[in-house]
Amino acid sequence: MTGSHQTVSRRQFLACTAAGLTASLAPGVVTASRTNSQLIVGEGEHRFEVTHDWAQLPDKYTWQTTHNVAVDQAGNLYVIHEGRAEQKDHPSIFVFDPDGKFIRAFGSQFQGGGHGIEVRKEGSEEFLYVCAYQQVKSFAKMSLKGETVWQKYAPMESGVYADGEDTNPQKLWGRDRFLPTNFAFLPDGEFLLVDGYGSYCVHRYDKDGNWKSHFGGPGNGEGKFATPHGIWVDDRKPGKPQLVICDRAHHTVQFLTLDGKHIETQAGYGLPANVDTWKNLLLVPELHARITILDENNKPVARLGADVDRIKSVNGIRNDSNKWIDGKFVHPHDACFGADGSIFVAEWVATGRVSKLKRLS
Repeated sequence: MTGSHQTVSRRQFLACTAAGLTASLAPGVVTASRTNSQLIVGEGEHRFEVTHDWAQLPDKYTWQTTHNVAVDQAGNLYVIHEGRAEQKDHPSIFVFDPDGKFIRAFGSQFQGGGHGIEVRKEGSEEFLYVCAYQQVKSFAKMSLKGETVWQKYAPMESGVYADGEDTNPQKLWGRDRFLPTNFAFLPDGEFLLVDGYGSYCVHRYDKDGNWKSHFGGPGNGEGKFATPHGIWVDDRKPGKPQLVICDRAHHTVQFLTLDGKHIETQAGYGLPANVDTWKNLLLVPELHARITILDENNKPVARLGADVDRIKSVNGIRNDSNKWIDGKFVHPHDACFGADGSIFVAEWVATGRVSKLKRLS
């Protein structure tokens, strides 16, 4: 990455230590165990059976660094990977049924930059929201079958982007570049798009994808960010929704009002990447090799698959699956809950990996 503020490369992210991994935010880590050939992680009310490489692609396709996951109401899983720009006809989005069987693929327009994906119900219909970085630099609303409803580019009216960023996107990084990473959906039907690798701004759009305003930007916290990679509307408390943003390079999670006013910051993470909620729980995948689950008071109740020290100290693990350990994570980039509280995890590894954590408790 290049730019004038908070410039940190991915390699530096993964090499640096996660500041403030305090005991106050670290429940006892339980190692994986096997029971009747099941691989189990967690304890108490938060026990899961782990299946690595749960989603399998047909031979004609290949994983090219998995990025994000989302689930529709039928329980189908949507996986987006970054893909390779030179393979323009290869899809970047794959769909699997509740048993992990491949259904379909699409999204070749995002090859080389595939990143964020969410499913949203609007009326009686569900849609995919997809965003892409690198040389693609766009975001789109699509049907669940892959038909494009609309596709848009850098919001030049915001005044934060270099000339031509919307009409001539190139693989250029910086605070004046548009490199979106994820979406959050607001109660009034509008949505937020976070520019996690570019301007570090959070853009607000109406329901039709028309830009309205922005907040955030680069800075040292309290509503300013260094790689605001993940974003989510936390509606676990009825009538009191909050915005949650993973301020990844600061190793923190920020809680804000829906219009961007800072409420509190929670430290103690290792490159937190994304957020999801289910019932009273909030889920935070961390690139530093673990999944954290918080309760309704934002207290951690489980840390799953932790392999933090090894991942930070041993070179080359990301590119060598022979060094991966069952029941441990390498680089969780996104995770989402299924309807039953099971968890799907996509990891930022060279060959791609999607794991299912079937909820047992």
